[in-house]
Amino acid sequence: MTGETTVSTAARIHGRSAQRRVLRALLDQLPTRGGPLLVTGEPGLGRTALLSWAAGSFRTGPVFRLAPGREPDGAGPTAGELLAVLRAAARRAPALVCVDDAHLLDTAARAALGHAAERLPAADRVGLLVSVAGHRAVDPDLAPLPTLRLDPLTPPRAAALLDDATDGAADPAVRERLVAEAEGNPALLLALVRRLSPAELRGRLSLPAPLADAATLAAVAGGAHTCRSAAAGDLLLTVAAAVRASDGPDVDAGLVLDAVRRLRTPSAVAERPEPPPEPVEPPEPVEPVEPAAVPGRREALPEQLAQGGDRLRFHSALVRRTVHATAAPERRRAVHRALAEALENGGRRLPGLLHRSWSLTGPAPAQSLADRLASAAGDGAVPAPYGLRATAYARAADLTADGATRAERYTAAAEQSLLAGRPDRARPLLAAARARAAPAAVRGRAELVRGLTELRDGPVGDAHQSLLLAASLLAGDAPADAATAALAAADAAWAAGDLEGCLATLAPGSPWAGEPAARPHTGAELPGKHPATVVRDHGAGMRALLQGRLDRAAAPLGQVMERGRTDHRPEALLRSAAAALLLGNVDAARRAGARALAAARQLGSETLVPRALEYLAYAELRAGRHPQARAHAEEGLRVALRTGQRNTAAHHRAVLALAASIEEDPDTVARHVTAALSTARRHGLAQAATLAQWAEARADLGRGRPFDAADRLGLLVLPGPGRGHFAVWRLAVPCFVEAAVLAGRHEDAAGVLTDFADWAAFGADRQAAAQLARCRALLASPEGADGLYRRALDRHDEAGGDFERARTALLYGKWLRRRRRPREARDRLGTALAGFERSGAGVWAAQARDELRALGAAPHGRGSGALTRLTPQQLRIARHVAEGATNREVALTLAVSTRTVDYHLRRVFAALGVRSRLELARVVGQAERAGPAEKTGAQP
Repeated sequence: MTGETTVSTAARIHGRSAQRRVLRALLDQLPTRGGPLLVTGEPGLGRTALLSWAAGSFRTGPVFRLAPGREPDGAGPTAGELLAVLRAAARRAPALVCVDDAHLLDTAARAALGHAAERLPAADRVGLLVSVAGHRAVDPDLAPLPTLRLDPLTPPRAAALLDDATDGAADPAVRERLVAEAEGNPALLLALVRRLSPAELRGRLSLPAPLADAATLAAVAGGAHTCRSAAAGDLLLTVAAAVRASDGPDVDAGLVLDAVRRLRTPSAVAERPEPPPEPVEPPEPVEPVEPAAVPGRREALPEQLAQGGDRLRFHSALVRRTVHATAAPERRRAVHRALAEALENGGRRLPGLLHRSWSLTGPAPAQSLADRLASAAGDGAVPAPYGLRATAYARAADLTADGATRAERYTAAAEQSLLAGRPDRARPLLAAARARAAPAAVRGRAELVRGLTELRDGPVGDAHQSLLLAASLLAGDAPADAATAALAAADAAWAAGDLEGCLATLAPGSPWAGEPAARPHTGAELPGKHPATVVRDHGAGMRALLQGRLDRAAAPLGQVMERGRTDHRPEALLRSAAAALLLGNVDAARRAGARALAAARQLGSETLVPRALEYLAYAELRAGRHPQARAHAEEGLRVALRTGQRNTAAHHRAVLALAASIEEDPDTVARHVTAALSTARRHGLAQAATLAQWAEARADLGRGRPFDAADRLGLLVLPGPGRGHFAVWRLAVPCFVEAAVLAGRHEDAAGVLTDFADWAAFGADRQAAAQLARCRALLASPEGADGLYRRALDRHDEAGGDFERARTALLYGKWLRRRRRPREARDRLGTALAGFERSGAGVWAAQARDELRALGAAPHGRGSGALTRLTPQQLRIARHVAEGATNREVALTLAVSTRTVDYHLRRVFAALGVRSRLELARVVGQAERAGPAEKTGAQP
């Protein structure tokens, strides 16, 4: 060590916006009513920081802090006394009481606190914040309280915390290592930074190994890993060791019991020679221990463990790691030998070999064991999840002496980590592989994995270059992988909006155009890997499409699409879905995407799941099914964030913004747009950025702000350096034309129709012909508009899609009303309203209702079933207001802004035809009393 890095105090709490909203809602309601809230999470997740933030944010009354250890056992207040103190505190003003680390209170004090919290009336205006550590089950006395759980930070949030703490001084590779090692625990992340010298932090010196040592983990755990007996300690250590070779946080209780029994028989856990023979050190003596607590009796388990059925797990991942790291080395090796014996006797070869490798003494290479471990990891006949194969390959690399072989095994481990949805683990493995001399084929595979990782979570320009380098390195020895790399490089250029780069990558003579032969199977295919015919056909089809030659693109892309009918591999199905989208065959894209999703889940590939959901969401959007698109994108976003795929998450955010843009919540659109653009601009995601900006503009158009919409859309669709993504901007042209006409920019609107007419003739967008006729109607003279609107509706009937047809019917109805043709206008507007309601398009439905009212036609009555006309968000707000809540109270309850509530409430009044809150309460009450049959249209 040459010094210690000084960690600056973070300017803000990272990754806790949702939790702070809950706390803010509690604080804001204290002037009228109080309530308790329990905050829990494993050591280091920031419970104390959140309570301090809440205390510092409370301005309307006193703040009282109660801490453990101030009273001797039995000397603390009773429940009645504590309740009296809390009530007295709130007599003059609302009060906030913070009790940090309540699990450290004695039994009587915890009971008093729990009883007082339950008996505290809301009218007393006392907010009670209680925090308990999450490394153990919550005490029964506190368990009934409303609970706010803290989860580990996502990798992007952890990286932001690290940048704040170090003023951005960390080397990128060091930054990735630290974020991966901390596993989302902010206190551990900061402790790891403090361990490093400035030179280590900047990547000028090698990092210490292990990065998170026993002392660091123990300091963050704060004693949560300790236990009261040797038997309980052996049980904890055995569970912690078993999880290292488990696909998940829990392990089989039977395996643990078997291993614990073997610990009591020294001869059973001795290292014994196996073919081929390998020198081993004599077994260390193992002290007999008393029988451990028996899993299955919850009261007998150590507090750090939880049991569900026949599975055991730690409440806290940090405590599990600490238990393993702080154990005596000889005892830890004995536990791994016991687990190896138990697993091998049960025929579980791969995890058994892993535990046997961890039972070795010292860091010296063990070539025979390394070879057996790598062989088992690459054996596709051995059932094993990707994460376990990655761990086995990495351990085999650690035990390998030859530099080239070691690099190859680190690369294989990175491949499996990527398949498991852990790019944070793949990057350090790739760095380890790069540090060793290796042949071109191995370096090419490493660059391929690096490029695929960056394609999902990094600057796509960097991914493009890594993938091109991989293609050149692999061209001689591994043409199949070279073709995969070239096609992925084209994907990277596509995501970046680099048309020339995409065409150059797909040029004749590129690796995708050859006839590659497959390399040997290694347990699972790398994401992006395809058969030679798929690579060749998809590359040829994409190039023809980008050159505007649909006639030449249809045949090869059609072949890729058709293979999706019989192929069961998720990557082939994803290419089939992509080809179908390029050809405008939305139904085929949905089928292939759904099958890809099922196949990825069946294989356990977390990397591929959000990609499959992305294609499904895009297909639903193209078909105008926005609620279905939103459902797929919401799930895809959750998985993408969990697996560290920020680029994929940005695409899902853009889809969510587009889906929300037709509804009635402007805050939701703005939130998704901001998040999508934040990543898109940093990583060069032109496609995601264009979709997000289109969503923002469409929301403006739907809410009657055509000038704003025209300004935003003009940047995307008009010629110039800022024009949107080459494959997306044309999709936004119909919105621009409508906004531009309403804003009086007829010349700009007419100028983009030539390009759009070519796009409609291209045939890849089923809605384009109808949209083109609608745009021409908007610009036509009164004599020509009527026929163009009718032609547009006919084209919509051929193409399908409720939302776009309803938009055309709305514009036609408005035109008819202004031409004083009320009967025809009423028919068209009624059709539009029905289509918008069926699509969940609340913004446009409101426009249709306004037009109908202008004609003197009431779109909805006040009788039974009136609430079915409301969107889910409108219904929630209507019910709260009907119960007497103010707009501010509704906003706090639903965690939205008061402006959003005001906006929705105006729409509710218009939809139900009411003029006061009293009248609204009467309508809601009548509808609620009408029974379930009257309320099935829009449930919250």
